[in-house]
Amino acid sequence: MAQPARSRISAYAIATMEDQLLLTQLSEASPVFLPGLWHLPGGGIDPGEQPQETLARELYEETGLELLNSRLVDARSYTAHRLGVHWHLVGLFYRVDLQSGAPQITENDGSAAAVRWMPLSDLTDSMLSPAAIDGLDMIGRP
Repeated sequence: MAQPARSRISAYAIATMEDQLLLTQLSEASPVFLPGLWHLPGGGIDPGEQPQETLARELYEETGLELLNSRLVDARSYTAHRLGVHWHLVGLFYRVDLQSGAPQITENDGSAAAVRWMPLSDLTDSMLSPAAIDGLDMIGRP
């Protein structure tokens, strides 16, 4: 018998600085998207948690930066199969303003292996998660 799809709702940050986008590289702990891809900071909304609370929590865990302001810009749906699980993911995308500072991962053993500001002109679809590709499209590709 086929395993039913697991549902997940996630909040993602689209943070830009000059001509750069803040991205995290997915680790082996990534539950949905493939490790090694660059992805928008963010993650799954915990039961009872508001999406903007998730956004602030995940941003701090994955970038060490504090969320100052956020605005919902779009939502997208994805399907994926990873580690024996069929996923149905809904991503909520927020344009965000962050405190200044150098990004650094503060969560141990999370889904982010690295974090950095990446020049928009260097980004290609082959290096990005589906959600990061959509986030890049939402801000307009260079």
